[in-house]
Amino acid sequence: MAQIPLFLLFSTLLLRSAAASPPQDLVRSSCLNASYPSLCLRTLSSYSGPINTPRDLAQAAVKVSLARARKASSYLTTNVTAAAAGKSGRERAALSDCVEQMAESVDELSRTLGELKHLRGETFEFQMSNARTWVSAALTNEDTCLDGFRAVAEKVKSDVKKTITDVAKVTSNALYMIRKLDETGGTNW
Repeated sequence: MAQIPLFLLFSTLLLRSAAASPPQDLVRSSCLNASYPSLCLRTLSSYSGPINTPRDLAQAAVKVSLARARKASSYLTTNVTAAAAGKSGRERAALSDCVEQMAESVDELSRTLGELKHLRGETFEFQMSNARTWVSAALTNEDTCLDGFRAVAEKVKSDVKKTITDVAKVTSNALYMIRKLDETGGTNW
């Protein structure tokens, strides 16, 4: 029986795997250098929509971020602010500011998604600049929200920090995917 060199067998298996799932390969290869690679891979591998191009990938990453920002905004608005009656003035102010910051993040991420859905060759650079700016602003809002909790009771701070940090991580990954899309220069999207 002829022996097949191990590297040839491995290469053949790798090529078969790549041919079987190109969208998963795009997700895997794109998430490798994201700010939070394992989170990127987990959230985008389980994404239900199509991911066949860098544009699809950027849109999916923004949709994940937007969904989490909306969930965080709702959590802050209903659960945290409803319980604010027994909180100190500083805690109420931090919560109120955070609700406002998250609402702005939701708006900026929504605008980004709209921009990515309507990319055009002649305005690609301008649209990508808008997308980068809006996602960066959403990240800044999330950081600003957390900054407001520096001198707040630990229980309130930890609940909010966990929620907002999760949003900030997926938003950071979305910004990375937008930058990767921008690198295509408007080709192959």
